[in-house]
Amino acid sequence: MLFIDEIKSALKYDPACRWWEVWLYHGLWVVWIHKFLHVLYVCRVPIIPRLISQLTRFLTGIEIHPGAKIGRGVFIDHGSGVVIGETAEVGDNCLIYHGVTLGGTSTKRVKRHPTVGANTIIGCGAKIIGKVRIGSNCKIGANTTILKDVPDNSTVVGMPGRVIIQNDERVDNDWGKMPDPVEDTVVHLIRRIVKLEEELQRIEHK
Repeated sequence: MLFIDEIKSALKYDPACRWWEVWLYHGLWVVWIHKFLHVLYVCRVPIIPRLISQLTRFLTGIEIHPGAKIGRGVFIDHGSGVVIGETAEVGDNCLIYHGVTLGGTSTKRVKRHPTVGANTIIGCGAKIIGKVRIGSNCKIGANTTILKDVPDNSTVVGMPGRVIIQNDERVDNDWGKMPDPVEDTVVHLIRRIVKLEEELQRIEHK
């Protein structure tokens, strides 16, 4: 039922939420307004869906394109900075934190945004880019960047995102072989210092 599913998700995911103040959560209002705008979008009503969605963005800091498909019970917590693109799809009972981007990579009018499965939690600042599929029952860590598909029941962290837990079992990612930008910078500086010292010695012996 409209409203009820989203309210249940808010009470489930946010322990600070009380039933008598649930109406103050702008993340709920944005989803409810979007569902109405999506109907107008599907019916090809011009201008009005985008106009209202932009007004909603101005008031809440949450931008959901009217073309995006949002499932039942989706809860956007805190919300500021959330961007959900035109061809994005979000499954039932998902939790989305502030700063999340479901963005596209193509300039063509095709499916170009992510599809997120049901019961998935997307941490603050996460970026899911392109026509990728995030499975159901997944957890996406804060500030994670995802550019490829993620299987069901997975926990993903990092930039780029790597599956560290799948089906409640830890995944061996061979972390020792991952690039370390700090180490690379230090090695480069040491090599540079050695070259400068050699050059200085040549100058002194002239």
